Amino acid sequence: MIHVNEAVRGALVPFMGTSIGAALVFMMRRTIHPLIQRALTGFAAGVMVAASVWSLLLPAIEQCEGMGPWAFAPAAGGFWLGVGFLLLLDGTVPHLHMNSESAEGAHVALSRNLMLLLAVTIHNIPEGMAVGVVYAGLLTGRAGITALGAFSLALGIAIQNVPEGAIISLPLHAQGMSRPRAFLGGVLTGAVEPLAAALMITLAQWLTPAMPWFLSFAAGAMFYVVVEELIPEMSQEPHSNVGTLLFSAGFTVMMALDVALG
Repeated sequence: MIHVNEAVRGALVPFMGTSIGAALVFMMRRTIHPLIQRALTGFAAGVMVAASVWSLLLPAIEQCEGMGPWAFAPAAGGFWLGVGFLLLLDGTVPHLHMNSESAEGAHVALSRNLMLLLAVTIHNIPEGMAVGVVYAGLLTGRAGITALGAFSLALGIAIQNVPEGAIISLPLHAQGMSRPRAFLGGVLTGAVEPLAAALMITLAQWLTPAMPWFLSFAAGAMFYVVVEELIPEMSQEPHSNVGTLLFSAGFTVMMALDVALG
């Protein structure tokens, strides 16, 4: 069994990925070519789908093997709770998706940049929860989760967070924000991940009886983000297969990480 400090360090790995990506604002020009942006978005979507299946849903089902043919029920129920949670956030928190002119959520007078940051922050909440739930299961030692398996999830999310950090910081700089402030904006969107993970780790001993529900809850939340936000962004006109190809690449990378390290 690992120590809480080790779990906290693991939970910080995705945040490091976001920070590295945001730091690219100091090295790259102000804009990202739309084709590259779709490619990076597709890769992130592929990683999130594979992580949801291999790191969250399958372990949730395996932990309920004693239920026989109903072993899927907690995973299905938790999945829909996760979808509902993100649906609630999506409908109440004011935010603006990249390349969109219409804000979503509550109608509040906020700047465009702030609403862009809130959109990415919503996106990052389920990722932080996913890492935190897995490490919470590892801490208890009763969820069938290995240290390498937990790290593979954290690493996979960190890898897809690198392009995400760049996708938010570079457009902020392109809209007139200074490089340091754009970097800080990108970093702050990722700060919610270790906070969400820390909450899950803190509740580890209480989560154990319902671990399959919490694992699948995180999976449902991540699926919502992929389908509602990332897939439409990677499929924007002009038509290109690059988003689909990078989605497949991201899916493969995360699947390989989970199987090889898990």
